[in-house]
Amino acid sequence: MRKIVLLAVCIFVLNTMHAQEPQKTYIQPLKDVLDLIEKTYNVKLQYEDKILKDNMVEYAGWKLFSDVESTLQHVLMPLELRYIVKAKDTYEIKSWEYFRKSYAEGEVQLRNLLASYPTLSAWEARKKEVRQNILSKLGIHHFPKETSLNPIRTNYRKHDGYSAENVALEVLPGVYLSGTLYMPLKLVKKNPVMLSPHGHFYNKIDKSIPNERGRYREDQQKRCATLARMGVMVFSYDMFAWGESNYQFPLKDHRQGIALTMQTWNSMRALDFLLSLKGADPERVGVTGASGGGTQTFIIAAVDDRITLSVPAVMVSSHFYGGCPCESGMPIHFMDNGLNTNNAEIAALISPKPLLVISDGDDWTETVPQIEFPYLQNIYSLYNKKENVKNVHLGSEGHDYGYSKRIAMYEFVTEHFRLHTNDVLKSDGTWDESKVTVEPATEMYVFGTNNPFPENAMMGIESLKMFLIDSQK
Repeated sequence: MRKIVLLAVCIFVLNTMHAQEPQKTYIQPLKDVLDLIEKTYNVKLQYEDKILKDNMVEYAGWKLFSDVESTLQHVLMPLELRYIVKAKDTYEIKSWEYFRKSYAEGEVQLRNLLASYPTLSAWEARKKEVRQNILSKLGIHHFPKETSLNPIRTNYRKHDGYSAENVALEVLPGVYLSGTLYMPLKLVKKNPVMLSPHGHFYNKIDKSIPNERGRYREDQQKRCATLARMGVMVFSYDMFAWGESNYQFPLKDHRQGIALTMQTWNSMRALDFLLSLKGADPERVGVTGASGGGTQTFIIAAVDDRITLSVPAVMVSSHFYGGCPCESGMPIHFMDNGLNTNNAEIAALISPKPLLVISDGDDWTETVPQIEFPYLQNIYSLYNKKENVKNVHLGSEGHDYGYSKRIAMYEFVTEHFRLHTNDVLKSDGTWDESKVTVEPATEMYVFGTNNPFPENAMMGIESLKMFLIDSQK
């Protein structure tokens, strides 16, 4: 009997001691802690119920500091949560995202970066270092360089002032990149060329509508065709595992880091194709895209010296790195020397060549006029070429490549490529896209029943990964 009593006492003592461990003594439900923060600091916290889950805050009372933001940081970070300042004394709580930092953090990083290259020679050395880091982290320096593109060209169409033709390029043995080539009907001896990568835009009502995805979208077709009517050779092409690429690699593979590698490589090979065309002017080579296409824009402009003009739309930011692994899924922002880079610095690598950054007031680019653009001006000032960098900020607009953003791009390209705009301007001087034929997606497919993929077409991400591994040996 004494043994039983002694055992019971021991269990009681052990349980009591365990319950008195500090992290258990001070533990509270997240909901209770958030309520306490609102009362203590007289603030409003906005969040969805799913944020609460079964989250508990250890050492809860000790995480209250003299200011609300330090408190929120210490409470939320261990739970993989973060806060966003929405208004004065109002904070939104969301899941932590590795590809996003605070506006203040981005500003501090740019300030530190600028201090690290006070002279032009220091900046030029940094440019080389960042460029090589991107190529190395992507693994592109191991890719085979001499493979033929074997262009497949189908369904030539003639429209008002321009033509459209479907093209597939064999960017790696058995890997095909599909796109649409837009050409001016009035070709001259030397014609500027332009890459046109697309973003992740889709119809918010029905994601299955083909014309509302990728390069099939109306806004993508209008900008490419209008540029062609202005005298530019334009290639609009699929993101990796999107569009026709989706037939070789499932859409889920787009959300892997390898997509960032392949999209950069695809842009390089697309440029190889464009510059191989008769009449292509290697002195006037541009790229423009929005959102994820904006990321592709400043990355290819950063690593490929053939690009002479860059227009990334609604994407350049010092504190946001792209929410898709096809933008931030490879460690291109981490430098071996510890002085890491961000997308604003990557966008600046094209300096002193012309750069137009288009931003808006309803996404991560809302800070461009105050944070990123002054940084870019400082970079261009090192070359005494401040006039070559421009920001068009549309504070009342949102995340798209809408008409007003396209106008800004048309004007910038016209100025730096020295284009004639008589065919695309109305009598009142406004830009006219009405003569563009918006085609159904089926008109823009390279492959189909009558034109199947070649027999050597690679199918599945594992085959591609094995090929890339073998190419590095």
